[in-house]
Amino acid sequence: MKKIFFVLAAALSFPAIVPVNAQNPEPPDIPTIAAKEAERLESLLDLEYWQVFYVDSTLQYNYKALQDEIMEMSRSKVSNASLYQAIQDKWMEKTDSSYMNIFNETQWKAYLKSGAAKQQKARAKRKAQAEAKIEKK
Repeated sequence: MKKIFFVLAAALSFPAIVPVNAQNPEPPDIPTIAAKEAERLESLLDLEYWQVFYVDSTLQYNYKALQDEIMEMSRSKVSNASLYQAIQDKWMEKTDSSYMNIFNETQWKAYLKSGAAKQQKARAKRKAQAEAKIEKK
C-alpha cells in the first residue's frame, strides 16, 4: 500500500515521467527519471550542457532523498497522507531552490510559466493550511 502511495505521489509530481502500474508497483528508477526530466528541461529552457548536468545531479540527489524519507515513514507505519505530502513538498522546494541557482533569469521565468509557479502556489497553500491547523490547537 505504501509503495503504491509513493508511486502515485511521484506520478502526481511528474505525470509524464513516472508510469503508474497499480498491479505491480516498483520503486522508480531514479537515474532514468532524473535524466528524462533533465532532458525535458533542456529542450524547454534551452539549457547549456553544464546546466543539464547540474539539473540531473540535483534531481538524482533530491529524488533519492525523497524516496528514502518516504520509505522510512512507510517502515514506521505512518499512514497520514498529509505527512507524505509535506515530505514531497519539502524536496520539491529544495529542487526549485537549486534551479534558481542553476537557471538564468530568462530560464527561471520560463520554468515558472511552464507550470512550476502553479505548483509553488499549491505547496504554499498546503503549508499555510498546515500551519493554520497547528495554530488552532
